[in-house]
Amino acid sequence: MKKFISIAMTTAMAVSMMSGAVMADETEDAGFDPGTGKVYYLNFKPEVDQQWQDLAAAYTDEYGVEVNVLTAASGEYETTLQSEMAKSNAPTIFNVGNKSSAETWDDYTYDLTGTWIDEHSANKNFNIRYGDKLSSVAYCYESFGIIYNKTILEGYCGMDDAVVSSIDEIKDLDTLTAVAMDINERVDEINDELGTELTEAFVGSGLDSGNSWRYSGHLANMPLYYEFLDDGVDPVTDGEAEIDGTYLDNFRAVWDLYVNTSAADKATLDSGTLSAADEFGLGEAVFYQNGDWEFSTLMNEDNGYDLTADDLGMMPIYFGVDDENEGLCSGTENCWAINSQASEEDIESSLAFLQWVASSDEGRAVTNEDMGLTMNFDTYTGDFASVNPFGAAAQELAAEGKTAVEWAFNATPNVDTWRQGVVDALIEYTANGQTDEDWDGVVSAFVDGWAEQWELAHAE
Repeated sequence: MKKFISIAMTTAMAVSMMSGAVMADETEDAGFDPGTGKVYYLNFKPEVDQQWQDLAAAYTDEYGVEVNVLTAASGEYETTLQSEMAKSNAPTIFNVGNKSSAETWDDYTYDLTGTWIDEHSANKNFNIRYGDKLSSVAYCYESFGIIYNKTILEGYCGMDDAVVSSIDEIKDLDTLTAVAMDINERVDEINDELGTELTEAFVGSGLDSGNSWRYSGHLANMPLYYEFLDDGVDPVTDGEAEIDGTYLDNFRAVWDLYVNTSAADKATLDSGTLSAADEFGLGEAVFYQNGDWEFSTLMNEDNGYDLTADDLGMMPIYFGVDDENEGLCSGTENCWAINSQASEEDIESSLAFLQWVASSDEGRAVTNEDMGLTMNFDTYTGDFASVNPFGAAAQELAAEGKTAVEWAFNATPNVDTWRQGVVDALIEYTANGQTDEDWDGVVSAFVDGWAEQWELAHAE
């Protein structure tokens, strides 16, 4: 993944040195044809629904092509996709984010080889192939880690008896734990000295259906990644039928850090009443495990947040394994697929719409600035280079030689079922006092649940 990001960076720099051919709005110069069909986009990213609605309306106004966008609720994309694909007016553009999904929807994915989005893809390693077909094209790549309020954390570092005197000293799990515990114990003192309104170090770790994926998916990625590496398994494409849970003690240490330095009631993490984004956005917490997709939410003034890009930073999810070499978790599940069962006119118009999104000034401005995405096309240079500080953090760590943690969770069998088993066990463990006995339940859900779901998913 470090190599992939380096390739993307090199491509971007090379393109930016050209004569500016890709800097201008390309839709007219490229003989752009919007077609005569209609477009129905099933959006994978609920946090940018309004921006997609606005782009759809703008495109319809300019070209007269009907564009409809439906956004699936968080954690409900596959269920929504199955429902919508069964309808006569099915989506013409949908998300196929891994090889398992490409296999599932193989009869519905149009071969994108040679299309505009294929030819202008900056890093083709992120694209999804199944068999001889290019099933989907990655339109952005993402990184997740621990978001932190740089302004508050720098203020803390300047206080007497702070655990560290600089954010740069936080480079491993032990130091992060010491800092978070100290902040959590000195909330009132920090508020008095800095004029902040802190209530906790880490945001509440919600285990309801809308938030639990950050822990059953993204935090769980860490032990999966390191175990796959130990076993010589490709972390992204392969996976393995059985796992040992080698690094689940590390998982426990990080999870305990999150919940022990938060003001959230441990008995109600699954209640759905927590809003981690609000806690962080309103300056109530310093640390927040999430990804660069959260940038647009945190920058949205309508949410009542008073943050700027300069307030934000992201560090790795230090895991106590290879902290000194660890970068952010980088990859993508955001890949555009075209419904091969749609009419030829709808396919052509859908491809044209995606080209417009990634090449027009309006499309590039909205996806880059308003959505805060790190887009994966060679048209995003100069004025349209990424403004997302989290994406920039991933690139900076890669440039320092850090190893990006690949998205091993893409190999999860029967992902929703397996994750729910882990979540149920985490709920019980956390609510019941975080005992060793209850942790055994988490281990069983993780390890035994994986073997069970793998067997079901790969049964012939």
